[in-house]
Amino acid sequence: MALCTPTQKLSLAFYAETRRTRTKQSTTVRMVASSDVATYEEGQLERPKWAGETPLSRLVGALISFKPISAVLKFGARQVLISTAEKNDIPWRAMTKEILESDVYKEMESIQNRSIVYPAYYLNPFHAYDDGNLSWLAAAEAEAADLSMTRRAIPYASSVDKANDVMRGNWLQAIEKHHQQYAGEIRDILDIGCSVGVSTKCLADKFPSAKVTGLDLSPYFLAVAQLKEKKGGPRKNPISWVHAIGEDSGLPSKSFDVVSLSYVVCLLSNSEHLSVERCL
Repeated sequence: MALCTPTQKLSLAFYAETRRTRTKQSTTVRMVASSDVATYEEGQLERPKWAGETPLSRLVGALISFKPISAVLKFGARQVLISTAEKNDIPWRAMTKEILESDVYKEMESIQNRSIVYPAYYLNPFHAYDDGNLSWLAAAEAEAADLSMTRRAIPYASSVDKANDVMRGNWLQAIEKHHQQYAGEIRDILDIGCSVGVSTKCLADKFPSAKVTGLDLSPYFLAVAQLKEKKGGPRKNPISWVHAIGEDSGLPSKSFDVVSLSYVVCLLSNSEHLSVERCL
């Protein structure tokens, strides 16, 4: 799939300024909003002492690579993450249980493309899941994890919903303003790396007259996305879900007015960045 977009004039609503020195990296994250969405500035973030190429970081890396220790560390980290989420009014365990005890497994039949050959990078452990994104647990916990990340990024918001309004609101308004200025009507939207459909649903809600497609490489995530969308009631233009590789989607070239990658590029290695850039 090839796309043609006037990116030289793209309006950004969410960006990061990074300053590097020999000893640390600091990042200022800013969100630039319009009049009806609050602005937020996180401030300075410093790289932990155990990160980077230092003796301590190498020691941490060696410990993590030792499976018995790694298992203990992952278990402890998960418990802290879940506990922190629930203290911030994100019912992590309840949300996960609701998915795992639902009929989500039946959705896999209509979603999964069994001819896909998964890239090697996608078969590695990821986000503390041994099977990466190819597991029901990862799919069931994805939305709670998304809300937790949003709450952490916008800590001074009065609620999780308000934090989400800032994160998603700026992104959606940037898309709308840029496209109205340079391209006109938004009729077809592709959300690459849509996960369990949180970003895809936001796009469909914001642009109800558009046909929205969510694409992801995990059939587990897509099964959850489809189940949740069915529970949300009918739409004028139902969301389409595609199980495919973002680098080679099989979708027609130049067939979308907007292509979105939400929380995707930051998770890619340099080689994967190049693969994605070649498809855009």
